[in-house]
Amino acid sequence: MSLFQKKDVHALIAKQSHSGLKRDLGTWDLTLLGVGAVVGTGIFVLSGTGAIMAGPGVIISFIIAGLACLFAALTYAEFASTVPVSGSAYTYAYATIGEFFAFLIGWDLISEYLLAVSAVSAGWSGYAQAFLQSIGIHIPTILTGAPGSVPGQTTIFNFPAFFIVMVITLMLSLGVKESKRLNNVMVTIKVLVIVLIIGVGIFHMDPANWKPFIPHGWSKVFSAAALVFFAFLGFDAVSTAAEETKDPAKDLPRGIIYSLLICTGLYILITLIITGLVPAASFAGHEDRPVAFALEAIGQNWLIILVTIGTVLGMMTVILVMLYGLTRIILSISRDGLFPKSLAKMNEKRQVPTRVIWVCGIIAGLVGGLVPLSKIATLVNIGTLAAFVTVSIAVLVLRKTEPDLPRKFKTPFVPLVPILAILSCGYLMLLLGSMTWIFFGIWILLGVIVYFSYSKSHSLLSKENNNGSL
Repeated sequence: MSLFQKKDVHALIAKQSHSGLKRDLGTWDLTLLGVGAVVGTGIFVLSGTGAIMAGPGVIISFIIAGLACLFAALTYAEFASTVPVSGSAYTYAYATIGEFFAFLIGWDLISEYLLAVSAVSAGWSGYAQAFLQSIGIHIPTILTGAPGSVPGQTTIFNFPAFFIVMVITLMLSLGVKESKRLNNVMVTIKVLVIVLIIGVGIFHMDPANWKPFIPHGWSKVFSAAALVFFAFLGFDAVSTAAEETKDPAKDLPRGIIYSLLICTGLYILITLIITGLVPAASFAGHEDRPVAFALEAIGQNWLIILVTIGTVLGMMTVILVMLYGLTRIILSISRDGLFPKSLAKMNEKRQVPTRVIWVCGIIAGLVGGLVPLSKIATLVNIGTLAAFVTVSIAVLVLRKTEPDLPRKFKTPFVPLVPILAILSCGYLMLLLGSMTWIFFGIWILLGVIVYFSYSKSHSLLSKENNNGSL
């Protein structure tokens, strides 16, 4: 029965004020943290791919995807306000479903965040190399890509990908205040770039480009929604900051919901602009740079450099927030004894888990440097969707087991909203490719092995329960 033992919710809430982490984040910081995780390359890439699939109707696709994500966000917001403890879905599952399933969802989140950092660092490398070449700096070819990633050339390591992860790791190790400042500055700049693009583009739109609005039927609109949904992933990283938030009961729900609403609004506006500048079908062949292509088509070449800046900063903030979330999840698992306790060691001066930050940073950097981007990118999404489903189930369970627990924020229309989150995210999981599911199965199997070979026998909760029964 130890597999299904649960943490006491009231004890979790009582302990969260003695975590040793520095509380330095407010609503605005959390909102920018969420925007930093979500608004990356997706806004500059998936908008064009979706437009090819659904025509101007891709605007509706983004709205549908945003609503599906909102269902999950509302369940996260309730848990974040009720159990403001670091660990996100792992901690929520531990308090409602049981230790074994909590460990597996934590193990699952580790793969999601780790691969996200590695994949984005590999993408950032391409932009960095292009910029350096434009000013006459050339990195040796052998250090420009993972082994086998560049056809016809010998590459052994993607040094720029590894380098940027190390830079971000260093920033995170300096403390949450320094990391917050860096993220806030980069997010503000990239949002201003997006607003400028919207402000210029609005005066060059031709409404004729929106006719017909849904040229390929509603089925394509929904298919595009499944595609662009992945541009929203990352807002859940806000919940990992619970123990570093000044007033988590109020600030966390606001940060989660505000960041999602801002990102949805930016996605819709950018899509509205670019499909108004050029016919949706013309994005074929330009899927990797639809915003830049649309601006070139109307003669606004001076904005292209700003698109590049926005993309590069977008990638850097995603790396920062995902690496931050990864370290806080592993910190939570380690404090529970399910990973070695040495990983939970805190730097008393900086008030951050320096050891786990560097371990995660080095591993993520090496994966980004040694594994081709095409091999990493397809494996990221399933972990997030599984976490969304878990948290939605956990909210329903906690409503039954702890109906009188104080909740500063309540998910509206329960059980409808959690059920909609479960169904929509579960459906999107089914749309993922077979290789993604095979990787997911192998990774979960490894997690089962780790749990039964180490975690189960080192569980602090088991030891507490055993001592209490003596």
